[in-house]
Amino acid sequence: MQLKPGALPECPCAATVETVGEWWSILILRDAMLGFTRFDQFQRSLGIAPNMLARRLKHLSATGIFERRLYSTRPARYEYLLTEKGRDFFPVIAAMVAWGNRYLAADGPALLLADRASGRALDPLLVDSASLQPIDADTAMAVAGPRASSQMRQRLATVAALRSKSSPVE
Repeated sequence: MQLKPGALPECPCAATVETVGEWWSILILRDAMLGFTRFDQFQRSLGIAPNMLARRLKHLSATGIFERRLYSTRPARYEYLLTEKGRDFFPVIAAMVAWGNRYLAADGPALLLADRASGRALDPLLVDSASLQPIDADTAMAVAGPRASSQMRQRLATVAALRSKSSPVE
């Protein structure tokens, strides 16, 4: 997936989509979170063409999400282990599972996340690490970071102006 020039490459959302936004990549990461590490496991689970899987695994390894490690020399076979960067993508997968179960599973969820120790079903929630308060669209806003370009600052100023215009007057 290629960003178009001027698509705000400094934006963390755009950079994330550039890295893992292709849907096969997200499904590969989901399967890796479940414990799959080998090419044939991913292929069987996803039904993906071998050339497409090879491209996606190469990209995910090149971006530091997987570590490619030789596990057999004859023939040469590799496993793909999540790095810290890859494991840190888990909250995104958990949020997608929760959102999909809430809005797309009309007959009920087919996949749940559960606590490893107790087996109790989990309901993911994004919280602020300092206050432990939930983060959602009503409590959070985007602000310019210290390295934001003038283009990013202008975009965020436009968003802030729109937000203030739409706020009810008390």
